[in-house]
Amino acid sequence: MNNGFVEIDSQERLEEFLTASSGAAVLFKHSNMCGVSSRAYNEMAKLKKPVGLITVQKARAVSDEIEKRWNVAHETPQVLIIRDGQLIWDASHFRIKAEAVEAALSEAGSGQ
Repeated sequence: MNNGFVEIDSQERLEEFLTASSGAAVLFKHSNMCGVSSRAYNEMAKLKKPVGLITVQKARAVSDEIEKRWNVAHETPQVLIIRDGQLIWDASHFRIKAEAVEAALSEAGSGQ
């Protein structure tokens, strides 16, 4: 996909994305059937850092793994920032804004 999105459609791709990310990794759970998720997609497209895109209709097992691994309730849209295997920030629905994600990345010491 364009705009810095890296499609994650399997648990192996999730591991590869997390390993390849310098500093913190940004994961974006997206529904291709939801207007709120479409708005959040446009916000996430503004980021300069690669964003792991999990489209829940295509990768439900990955979405379930994220829920289990980081003990977060399933929501779409949802953004998670992972650093050293730990969830350090998350947001969902209308709280997803590019500026908020960038601020959280800066706070985590993992700018662009």
